[in-house]
Amino acid sequence: MVSIPNKKLKPRLVQPPQNRNRQLSGGGARSGTAAPPTVPGRWLLTAVGLTLVAAFFCAWGTLCLLFWQGSWQLLYHPAGAVARTPATLGIRFEPLRFAATDTGALRLDGWWIPAARDARFSRFTVLFLHGQSGNMGNAVDAMARLYAAGVNVLTFDYRGYGNSQFARPSEERWRQDTEWALEYLTGTRQVAPDTVVLDGAGLGANLALEVAAAHPELAGVVLESPLPDPIKPIFNDPRAALVPAHLLARDRYDLNAPAARLRIPSLWIYDSAAPEASGDAKAAYQRVRAQKTLVWLPPSGDEVRLYQDALAQWLESLSQRG
Repeated sequence: MVSIPNKKLKPRLVQPPQNRNRQLSGGGARSGTAAPPTVPGRWLLTAVGLTLVAAFFCAWGTLCLLFWQGSWQLLYHPAGAVARTPATLGIRFEPLRFAATDTGALRLDGWWIPAARDARFSRFTVLFLHGQSGNMGNAVDAMARLYAAGVNVLTFDYRGYGNSQFARPSEERWRQDTEWALEYLTGTRQVAPDTVVLDGAGLGANLALEVAAAHPELAGVVLESPLPDPIKPIFNDPRAALVPAHLLARDRYDLNAPAARLRIPSLWIYDSAAPEASGDAKAAYQRVRAQKTLVWLPPSGDEVRLYQDALAQWLESLSQRG
């Protein structure tokens, strides 16, 4: 007979299911994946700040670009349709195109108005430069005065004006267009440079002074009410205060520098009632060292006759000088 040892059995504790699950859950937390990282508040503020700064500069840069592209419209006011021609006043003229591109396209549209037979100053040819508004059709009356004085006249529309090649107007393009007109006169028409007179009105007078200062071989220059501060409409625009306008607007049409360089006779004509007849214009006139004449046209209603008399006397002095 086999005897069985008399051992005391220890009671075994069985955990309830909920306790077992709680223990497993606690062990999983200790050995499972780490908690998600947190982003410091300072970094978030920095990122938001940089985003706002970048957005501001993008908006400001866009404003600068728009100002650069559109500010020219504050100064130049071209018109496409040429409503009047010299024929409107019974003056014979020749329409022409010149300034060919490399492909043969002609850039500039103009008029050649020959002097009347036996005209007093037919040896002179006036290259007339109109102002910043309209086109050469708006300057027919000015050309009629020149024709009445007895000179040949060449006028044209800058690029972007009238029927000339389309391009955004600028001081650089106006200078280039005028150089092409001079080349046409002296090259194609074989006009002697010392018989060419530049004549500009308004902003065209500022341009005429610039070109005349660079061409001492010409006979002279007539300046009809040049603008002392032509870029003022651009810089006075409210949008100019928001951008570096002086860097974005490249045109200047300064009177002082070319006046100091001028070496040919000049005739300065001002309407006394015009706002352009200011101290700034007088200061530019004082800088001229070459032969010069200043004429003020009083608001008497007889400005055309006074203008023609002044021009005739000045052209006579050029004839004697030549």
